[in-house]
Amino acid sequence: MSKNMKNKEKKWRTEKVKNNKEAPEENQESKTEGKKKEKSWVRNEGKLAVDIYETEKDVVIQAPVAGVKKNDLEIVTEKDMVVIKGKRERPEKDEIKNFYTEECFFGEFKREVILPEETDPSRIEADMEDGVLTIRAPKIEKEKKRKIDV
Repeated sequence: MSKNMKNKEKKWRTEKVKNNKEAPEENQESKTEGKKKEKSWVRNEGKLAVDIYETEKDVVIQAPVAGVKKNDLEIVTEKDMVVIKGKRERPEKDEIKNFYTEECFFGEFKREVILPEETDPSRIEADMEDGVLTIRAPKIEKEKKRKIDV
């Protein structure tokens, strides 16, 4: 082995140890295998991408939900939070064995959004059009200026 290759290998190992904060590679591998076995019962859940913005009257949450049926969506409000749950089914029913690239998430997803403004949960509305979910949470009107009598 050339001196240059030994230095590269040594540098790689040091970086690996620094990043993992635990030494011997053998221990890392056995721990990883154990974690895979322990967590095999845990269900993978995707995270829904969202845009959140405000208008003069509403806080608006938008999310791409192409391929999701309205019946497979659940939107729940809890105090200052909106929880979006759903399920996206893979369109092909054929058994797929060898992906070249797998970037699209199929299965269950969930996203919890903390609303940045105080809103009225009883007036929150949701609509789905052209594969985009839009949730409108009306802001609570606060008096900006008022005269106080003495």
